[in-house]
Formats: sequence, structure tokens, C-alpha cells
Amino acid sequence: MPSERQWQAARARRSMYGALRGYFELQGYLEVETPCLVPAPGLELHIDPFEVPFIPQTDVGTRRALYLHTSPEYSMKRLLADGSPPLFQVCKTFRNGEVSSAHNPEFSLLEFYRPRADYHDIMRDLEQALAAVEAAVAPERRLFATTPYERLTVRDALVRYAGIDLRQHPDGPSLKRAAEAQGVHVGASSAFDDVFFHLFLAKVEPHLGHARPTFLTEYPASMASLARLKPSDPSVAERVELYVHGVELANGFSELTDAVEQRQRLVEEQDLRRAAGRPVFALDEKFLEAVGRLPPSAGIAVGLDRVLMLLLGAKDISDVLLFPARDFF
Repeated sequence: MPSERQWQAARARRSMYGALRGYFELQGYLEVETPCLVPAPGLELHIDPFEVPFIPQTDVGTRRALYLHTSPEYSMKRLLADGSPPLFQVCKTFRNGEVSSAHNPEFSLLEFYRPRADYHDIMRDLEQALAAVEAAVAPERRLFATTPYERLTVRDALVRYAGIDLRQHPDGPSLKRAAEAQGVHVGASSAFDDVFFHLFLAKVEPHLGHARPTFLTEYPASMASLARLKPSDPSVAERVELYVHGVELANGFSELTDAVEQRQRLVEEQDLRRAAGRPVFALDEKFLEAVGRLPPSAGIAVGLDRVLMLLLGAKDISDVLLFPARDFF
């Protein structure tokens, strides 16, 4: 039986969704629905999809594996490529194996895209959307109401909180030496992304977004397989994440619109999954065809359960779900 706290969260969730729909409608966004069941999931190294067998009961189709989407990103970008207006959706998203105080394998996501925009535009839209949610759900919290939020590059964050400048440590072995000098032990790997991940979690993430929400921007180019590189500095990507009280709430970017480069990056992700002994999935050819037709665009995905946790002061994601996955185990 749900607790009174969970019932309170259900009522707050209704208000949150109403505020989001009201805000995006006023901004000229179109609400869409895209499939939860897809033929090709994302290829991110550390995200695993749920596999669902399709077993035909008619003369249409053959037995094959389908997947619950880990993000509606591919489908929404196909709509952008076909000339859609700004788009948003609130949907269920699925990631296998993720159960913790901040993770549920089925979770609620807001994802929105604006054509003829970049990551600066999408940050401003998200600020206003979250301010509208807070006004509807918990105006006394004052977490999201004061804008603009802090903008902090990854490089500046590493300097501020770890005393390490990525310009001086541009490769894995050098960064590993600098991290270990700061007391961060990263294990056997000297790969840049692995070292960065350990360093970031230990020294940077816990400090982000306490005085006010923080947009962390300009990730190293290797850490944004779907993002456009910054024209004035191709060593970084136009990727942004939003943090509040050390909790990641959102991830987005200016979209890559070069289909050849996008294919190359996804093939590299297939290779990484293969090397790590993880399942390797086919490329989504319809998505790749659409990438070359995308207008300059930007989009972002927001974990709504975590937003609700912050607004209600909940310490565990189970407190804002009527049927948390932990109940199944």
C-alpha cells in the first residue's frame, strides 16, 4: 500500500505535468508521443536496454528482438528532420539494472527539442520550465525560481574543485597522474574517459548546484557522441548537464547534424561495447538518415522523478513512485 508520502508525490506529479504542458504550449512547442518499443536502442557504453522478443501472431513480421527505449531521442530527432516545430514529450523510459536511491529501471522523462537553436537556447527554456514546475508544486522551496542558473564549463569545474586543468592534462595517463596526486584512485585503466569519470565523481559532482542550480557545459569531445563540437574549440562538445545539490537532473546538447560523423561515432561506441564484453546493437539506419537532414537544433532530457524528489525533499526515488522497482525484489 502506498504511504502518505507517496500519495503526496502522486498529487505533486499531476501538478508538475500540468505546469510543464502549460509552459511548453505557451512557448509554441508541440507535445508528441513516440514509440517505447524500438528496433535499435542507444549504444551508450554504460546503459543497457530491456530486450523484448517480438513473436508474430499474424502474417506480418518475423520473430526478432525489440527493445524498450532508453530515450525517445532518435524518434524525436527524426520528427525534427521532417520539419516539425519545437517538440516535447513526457514519457516512461527504461534502463536495465538501474536500482538505487536515485535510479529506477522505469522512470519518467521530459525530453524537448528546439529547431534553429543551440544549447544556450535550450538552457534558457529549461530554466523557465523548472521555475513553472516549482511555482505549481512547491513555491516555498526556491530551488529553481531564481534565474539565470550558474553556467560552469567542465574545465573550470575541474580547476575549481580538483585543482586540475584539462588543458595541462589532455590525455589519460597524464590525467591519471594528476588525479592520483589529488588522492583519487582510478584503478588499472589509463583511458581518458575512465580516469575523468572517477575524478569527476570524487571531486566535482558532489559540489555542483548548491548555491543555485548549475549548468555544467562544454564536456570533452569524447564524451558526447550525439553532440556538435564547439566551432571555436573542437576539443569540447556543446553538451550541458544540469545539477542541483550534487544531483544530475538533465543532459542535453546542440545536435550533431553531420550524418557521416554521426555514423563514425556510433560505430566507435559499438567497438567500445564489444571490447567491454557488453551486448552490441545494430545501428538505427532511419535515425542516421535523418541526422543529415536536421536543422541546427538543440535538445535536452530531464529526469522528472529526481526533480520531484528535490521539490518534496525526498531522499529516495521510491518515495515519489507508487510502484517502485524495489517492491519487485
